[in-house]
Amino acid sequence: MTNAASLSSPAARQPRPAALARWLWAVALLVVIVVGVGGITRLTESGLSITEWRPVSGVLPPLNEADWVKEFEKYKQIPEYKEINRGMSLAGFKAIFFWEWLHRILGRVVGMAMILPLAWYAWRRAIPAGYAGRLLALTSLVGLQGALGWWMVASGLEYRTDVSHFRLAAHLLTALLLLAGLVWTARDLDALARDPSARPARLTGGGIAVIAILFVQLLLGAWVAGLNAGFVANTWPLMNDHLVPEGIDWAGGAWLALTNDPFLIHFLHRWWSWIAALALLLLARNLAQRGAGREARLLVAVVAVQMLLGIWTVISGVSMWVAVAHQVVGAILVAIAAAALHRQGRAAA
Repeated sequence: MTNAASLSSPAARQPRPAALARWLWAVALLVVIVVGVGGITRLTESGLSITEWRPVSGVLPPLNEADWVKEFEKYKQIPEYKEINRGMSLAGFKAIFFWEWLHRILGRVVGMAMILPLAWYAWRRAIPAGYAGRLLALTSLVGLQGALGWWMVASGLEYRTDVSHFRLAAHLLTALLLLAGLVWTARDLDALARDPSARPARLTGGGIAVIAILFVQLLLGAWVAGLNAGFVANTWPLMNDHLVPEGIDWAGGAWLALTNDPFLIHFLHRWWSWIAALALLLLARNLAQRGAGREARLLVAVVAVQMLLGIWTVISGVSMWVAVAHQVVGAILVAIAAAALHRQGRAAA
């Protein structure tokens, strides 16, 4: 009886890397969904429709007409309504409110999907040695992501008619960092489940270079979204019949133009994409040479789809669903790139 009780106690449980890996893959899928809904929220100009951050009470939307009117009156006090949406109907407000509310709800779901299973696995002593700190860091990153989301929204509530593109970039890039971390850790745990002596993968020097190049492209993409820079040209490969677009404002200096001018940022996002694609294709070639043909082919396919969606987004005049697909596939590309770099790092290890 005593032996049976001791075997069933949490302290006697064995690490369960396979179960933890499945959990992290599920959370990674949730993050991709949140990124997609975030894209819809941005493209429908819904992000400023909820003017307060209420982590608990904000879970429920307005439940009656009086509550809706109260929320609408709060929205009417911010510059976006006064300068852009003055005269909007209550029905129109409800439509934009929905996407921001859904985006925030999904953010909370991701948080709970990290916190509750982590607590459960910790109590059951199911976390392999060396992984508790990493899982805690990933969970903390979810909290940081939520704080950055409110920091982003707050930038558009008092003086601006839109959110800061710098804060939007911080919000989006943190989500993608979380996604990459989830994929990398899940793959480490998958390897550990197959071989108890497996060590975590390591980033190679080439892998760091790929990350740096991809980071620049993702940052430019976030700035394009934040500045609505996708609308400045709807032709490809030329921008309004010019290779280098007219309309770039250099009056404030090169740095101000580089970080704030929609024409220049759109131009850089277009052409840096080829550098990012080349870096990823070289990574795919390296993987194929190491015998990882499946990962290599998948990476090439997603790079091609993402490039085509980027071009389609431009020539469609930033059709919402095409642009959302571009953002979602971008997140998937980050996940696959993380998996590919992990495969490369395992070979090195």
